[in-house]
Amino acid sequence: MVQLVVVAALVTVVSQVLKAFAYDVSVQLSVYVGLIITNCILMGRLEAFAMTNKPWPAFLDGVSNGLGYAMVLVIVGGVRELLGRGTLLGLQVVPSFMYDAGYMNNGMMTMPAMALVLLGCVIWVHRAYFYKEK
Repeated sequence: MVQLVVVAALVTVVSQVLKAFAYDVSVQLSVYVGLIITNCILMGRLEAFAMTNKPWPAFLDGVSNGLGYAMVLVIVGGVRELLGRGTLLGLQVVPSFMYDAGYMNNGMMTMPAMALVLLGCVIWVHRAYFYKEK
């Protein structure tokens, strides 16, 4: 667990150094830095579960976590693309008459911070649906 935290911290430090001294390289690697850190978070969770359980439950937990994480990424990405660009998978979804009537794409949805806001909304909806008080 500590190893994964150290890797994530070092990747973040390297990313900041690249932004300061080699900005062009930083721009090209920006997406991959986030993926490395996300991978560390997932691997830490999976490793913690696998250390205290047998192989088959650990395998099922890993597959379930991977599918759940992929589902959340698809939901957040789909909402951001739909509201930010009016498209889904590159196909124009919002009809042109909506634009003629005054509809404008929400440019803020394309910003990275909105992914965090949408993730919070997904968690809120999930908890509201599955954790009802009696």
